[in-house]
Amino acid sequence: MAKTIDLKKYIRDIPNFPKEGIIFKDITTLLKDKTAFKSAVDILAKKFAKDKIEYVVCVEARGFIFGSAVAYKLGAGFIPVRKKGKLPYKTKSVTYQLEYGTDVLEIHEDAIPPKSRVLIVDDLLATGGTVKAVVDLLKSQKIVIAGVAFLVELSFLNGKDRLKGLDIFSILKY
Repeated sequence: MAKTIDLKKYIRDIPNFPKEGIIFKDITTLLKDKTAFKSAVDILAKKFAKDKIEYVVCVEARGFIFGSAVAYKLGAGFIPVRKKGKLPYKTKSVTYQLEYGTDVLEIHEDAIPPKSRVLIVDDLLATGGTVKAVVDLLKSQKIVIAGVAFLVELSFLNGKDRLKGLDIFSILKY
């Protein structure tokens, strides 16, 4: 039986980043520790191991770190969702609201066949806006979302409220 480790002790708080009043949850301290990183990936993959995941969908950039490793563990394909203009082939896009203004995310139009089962993985759930945009983009293509997984959830920002009806899993909650 593998020993359980406290992953919270590997997350570093950076006060006033990226702006005054924000406490940034720095995951680089977890990533550099081989035991903590492996444990986080194993936990994320184990939660969805029986869900017949065909593809793991992730938003750049930190989501790629966990998503690609989880895809490998699940024997699934890895699908990147990127900011506008970063993908080389024809894309489908979604525009979503930011605190000040809007942004656009894109996925290759042929990345995932309709009715495929996907898991969305990201490093952090805050307000839920980015992941909700990805959910909308995938649902518009008739893709089945088996779950959404995060390393960290900032519960006080109520991001889950934007993702109602989905199987949401977070390893660490603050």
